[in-house]
Amino acid sequence: MSEKTLNMLSANDVVRMISEGKTTAEAVTRSCLERIDKREKKVRAWAYIDHEYAISQARILDSSANKGPLHGLPIGVKDVIDTSDMLTEMGSAIYAGYQPKTDAACVAMLRAAGAVILGKTVTCEFAGSHPGPTTNPLNANHTPGGSSSGSGAAVSDYMVFGAFGTQTGGSILRPASFCGAVGYKPTYNVINRGGLMFAAENLDTIGILARSVDDVDLIMTVLLNRARSAEIDHDVKPRIGLCRTHHWELAQPETVNAIEDTARQLESAGAAVLDIDLPSSFVELSHSRNTLNDFERSRVMASLWRDNRNELSDKISKQIQNGMTITYPEYRDALSLSNRCREELNEIFGDCDFILAPSATGEAPKGLEYTGDPQFQGCWTILHVPTISLPTHTGPNDLPVGIQLVGRRWQDEKLLSWSRWVMKQLKNQA
Repeated sequence: MSEKTLNMLSANDVVRMISEGKTTAEAVTRSCLERIDKREKKVRAWAYIDHEYAISQARILDSSANKGPLHGLPIGVKDVIDTSDMLTEMGSAIYAGYQPKTDAACVAMLRAAGAVILGKTVTCEFAGSHPGPTTNPLNANHTPGGSSSGSGAAVSDYMVFGAFGTQTGGSILRPASFCGAVGYKPTYNVINRGGLMFAAENLDTIGILARSVDDVDLIMTVLLNRARSAEIDHDVKPRIGLCRTHHWELAQPETVNAIEDTARQLESAGAAVLDIDLPSSFVELSHSRNTLNDFERSRVMASLWRDNRNELSDKISKQIQNGMTITYPEYRDALSLSNRCREELNEIFGDCDFILAPSATGEAPKGLEYTGDPQFQGCWTILHVPTISLPTHTGPNDLPVGIQLVGRRWQDEKLLSWSRWVMKQLKNQA
């Protein structure tokens, strides 16, 4: 097989081929770098990349007799996550040239499993909403989403097999939906956050962007020291909760179609699809998420606000200013509401196996200044449940439109199993 096509394979296939001696870590890495050379001037997904260093990592792996479960697999890291051998600049000139001394926990675990840390992917400023230079790889006139912009674009464009993202509102699922990738946000704090630059501690979750559910699952087996998620028999008939959420009026026609078409197809496959209405108390979750985000971000960034205020964007400055005006009772009330709503989740799920919900308002908006509305993702983020965006549909500009599946807290493996089942059902009926 040509080295130029290795980057188009799945992560699982590449790891298997390297372990069987059919290719090498260096060949796979070079294939990814060739793709980056061809496309990066247009996509601009990378904040830091060193070709020679990436190849040197791969050569060391090829010379080693020990082959871990991710041996030779190139991975990208969102540039708010520390790397001991690459700059971590947070999407801000304030951190230009900043070199951490150690890897973040999640990076260290992938290195130990044999992954090649290919480089740092572009993030919106401090994982907020002020965008970097990344474009949507499917149409450079449209946003890739944010704040994990570079991770979504690099994975979708076959530059890398998987990448870390983070989600405080919708920063994993929205880039996944807009770029046509799989975006997985685990149960809150399942992936250790050591070495992450916090935005809001009660919301921030590290997750994975990849091109398939199987590839997400492979990476998670390493991060959590667990077995692969189970395969679900083709003829199993699940009960699916269809939850349009309180934000349904924001859904554009392509999102309405994606949800309703998915529901029809899964019903045709034998699933029972039941409408789920969230309690009225859930209406305030979006406001509570904004309260937590601004209050906590203003504390995390207190030193930067004091010393580097003029170097912050207007968008993040407004969040910090708002956070400084929020009183502790208001913050405490937001925490209390989120806890009460989490306690209601088992009753909301009922006997459903998973929830089907919109992933984003529609396809990627035109322009690069606005990374998209986070409402359809943020309401689940504050609930701390695992969610995943699956690339299943397209919109009027032939750009991707994802669907979101939501699982119960701590039942991430079941969510991945059902996600794999859903993709197979939709593929069989295509």
